[in-house]
Amino acid sequence: MNYIKKSLALGVITLITTWHVNAQQAAPAPYGALPSADQVLWQKLGYYMFIHFGPNTFTDKEWGDGKESPMVFNPTDLDARQWAKTAKDAGMKAIIITAKHHDGFCLWPSKYSTHTVRESPWKGGKGDVLKDLSEACREYGLKFGVYLSPWDQNHPSYGTPEYNDIFAKTLEEVLTNYGDIYEMWFDGANGEGPNGKKQVYDWPLFRSVVYKHQPHAVIFSDIGPGARWIGNESGFAGETNWSTLNTDGFGMGKDAPKQAILNSGDENGKYWIPGEVDVSIRPGWFYSPDTDDKVKTLSQLLGIYYTSVGRNANLLLNVPVSRTGKIHPTDSTRLMELRAVVDATFKTNLAKGKTVLINTTRAPQITDDNYDTYWGAEGNAKKAVLTLDLGTKTKLNRLLLQEYIPLGQRVRSFEVAYWNGQKYVALVKQSTIGYKRILAFPTIATNKLRITLEANAAPVLSEIQVYLAPEMLDVPVINRTKEGIVSIKTNSPDPIVTYTLDGSEPNMKSMRYNQPFELKKGGTVKAKAFINNGKDFSDVVIADFDLSTADWKVLHASESKKESQINRAFDGNGRTSWEANPAGSTGIYEIAIDMGKEMEIAGFTYTPANNGNTGGTVTKYNFYVSRNGKDWDRILTDKVFGNINNNPVKQQVMFPSKKQARFIKLEALAVIGADQSGMKINEIGVIVM
Repeated sequence: MNYIKKSLALGVITLITTWHVNAQQAAPAPYGALPSADQVLWQKLGYYMFIHFGPNTFTDKEWGDGKESPMVFNPTDLDARQWAKTAKDAGMKAIIITAKHHDGFCLWPSKYSTHTVRESPWKGGKGDVLKDLSEACREYGLKFGVYLSPWDQNHPSYGTPEYNDIFAKTLEEVLTNYGDIYEMWFDGANGEGPNGKKQVYDWPLFRSVVYKHQPHAVIFSDIGPGARWIGNESGFAGETNWSTLNTDGFGMGKDAPKQAILNSGDENGKYWIPGEVDVSIRPGWFYSPDTDDKVKTLSQLLGIYYTSVGRNANLLLNVPVSRTGKIHPTDSTRLMELRAVVDATFKTNLAKGKTVLINTTRAPQITDDNYDTYWGAEGNAKKAVLTLDLGTKTKLNRLLLQEYIPLGQRVRSFEVAYWNGQKYVALVKQSTIGYKRILAFPTIATNKLRITLEANAAPVLSEIQVYLAPEMLDVPVINRTKEGIVSIKTNSPDPIVTYTLDGSEPNMKSMRYNQPFELKKGGTVKAKAFINNGKDFSDVVIADFDLSTADWKVLHASESKKESQINRAFDGNGRTSWEANPAGSTGIYEIAIDMGKEMEIAGFTYTPANNGNTGGTVTKYNFYVSRNGKDWDRILTDKVFGNINNNPVKQQVMFPSKKQARFIKLEALAVIGADQSGMKINEIGVIVM
C-alpha cells in the first residue's frame, strides 16, 4: 500500500510526497475523465445560495411574459448586504442571482435592453442590483455567480439571428463589470419567438464569451461543461451519482439527456460534469406572500442536504428575496436552524486519528481530517477491505466517505458492516461515493466498522469520518379523507400533538389532537409534536386543503385508460391519479365535474401526478364554470403553469373575481409528452373563501 499527499496550487495538481511501506511506489495513475482544478475548488464549496428576484417577485408569477411594466419593480428597502450576511451566517459559500430571467428584465442597467432597473422607479432608475450584490459578496467573503436566461420574452430581436450577438454582448456586460464570477448559470429555456419561431441559440459563442472574460468560471447547464443539472428541482441527486457524463450528440433543454441520466450520471462517462442540485426553500422560485407559511421545514431541508451534498453533488438552495428587498425572516430563521443542526452533527469526527487497517497495513491518511491526503490501493487491485478501529465502543449514526477526485471517480459499490462483539453485521450497501458521500442510519454502538470497496480501478480514498448526530423528533403527518375528515399521526413515542386552524403556529396551549376532526370547507392545518413537557419539539407541519370533494361526480371527461379510476382525480389521496388516453390529433383533453351544489368559488387547484414521470402534466389550459352543466363561462383562457415540468407541485390559481357555480371544467390545451401520454391529474380542487 502507498500513502500519497497532494495539493492544489496555482490551478495545477502537484505531487508533493509519497509515503511507502516496503518500497517506493508511484502515485496511482489517474483514471477516466478528470476534473479541472476549478471544478475541484467548485466541488469543495458544497452549499450556496440561489436568489430569484425581479418583476415576478411583485406580480406573483413564476414565469413573467415580458409584457409587465418595469414600474412594478420597486423594492422598498433593498439590502444586498443582508442577503450576503444571511448566506454567510447560514454556512453558505457563494450566491448566484437571476440577473435576467425569462421575462427579459435585467437587474442592472443594460445597454442592450429597455426592460431593466433603469426603467424602474427603484432608486430613480439609478440602481444596479448586481453591483450591490457583488460588492456585498466580496465584503462577506462569498463567491459571486450569475444566471442569465437566454430566453427573452421582451427583447424585439428574440427569434432572429441578431439576437445571439445581442445576448453575447449582454453576457460580456455582466462578465466584465462585477469582478470574479465563479459560476455562470445557464438553462435551455427556449420560448416562442416572433411569428412562432424559436431562437436557435449559439452556445459555442456564449461559452466562448464566458471563458474569454471569466476563464475560471464553472459553466452550469443541462450538459455543463462545468457542472450539470441534476434532472429535478425537488432536491435530490441519485443514490448512484457519477460525476462523469456522455454529452456527445446532446444539447440543451429538450435536447438534453433524459432526466434519469442527469440524476445519476454515466459510469465511465467521457466528460467530468458533476451534478448540482437546485431547489427552492419555498414551493416556487420567486417570493410570494402566499408562501410565507410554506417555507420548507427543518426536516425537509436536512433531508435535501443529505440527498445532495451527501450524494456527491453541490446544493444550490434558492432563497427568494421579498418585495421589501430583503430575505424574509421565516426563510433566514430556517437557514440558521439548518446550520445549527449541520454544525452539531459534524462537529466531532469520532474517527479522527483512529486506526484504519487494509489487511495488516495502516492507512493514517484516511482519518487525518485532511481531504488533500489519501490512501491508494496497490497496482490493479479493484477491491479493498478497510477496517476502522475506534478503540472503544462508540455510538454513531453518520458515516462520511470521500474519494480523491483529482485522480478520478472509481468506486462503483461499497458495503459497510459493524462489529457487534461477536460478528460483523451488515449496515448498508450502496453504490457510488465520489467527492462526498454521507450515510444516515439509526444509532448503533460499535468499536469497529468494515468497509468493502468495489471499484473500476484501484480505489483511492481520502477520508473516512463518523459522527453522532442529534436525534430529531419526527414531524406529524396530516391527512384528510375525501369526506373531509382530518387525522394527524406521528412516529415518535407518546408525543403531545397540537394544531391550529387559524394560521398561527401551534404551541403547547393550542388545540390538542386526540381524535380525527371534520374540515369539509377546506383550510390550513398546522401541527406540531412536543415531548418532555414541551422542551423538545418537532418542526411545524402544514397542510392546505381545498373544499371537500365528498359529493363530487364526473359529468363528462376525455376517454380514460381505466374508466373506473376517473374519480382518482379528486379522491383526496395524493398517492393516486387519473390518466386520460392520448388525445390524438386534437391534443385537447377535458374533465367536467358536478360539485353537488352551487357555491361561490374563488379559484381552483391542480396537482400533477408526481411519480418521477411528468408525462401527461398539464402545461396550458382553459378553465370554465357553469351553474347548469350546459352553459359554460370561460374564466381563464390560454393560461400556462410556468415551470411545472421541472417543479411539479400543486398549482393554485385565483379567478379575477369570485364566481357562482355548481359545475367546473378543466380543458387541457397542452400536456408534457402529448404523443405518448394523456392528461394526468393527481388532484383537482376548488378554493372557497
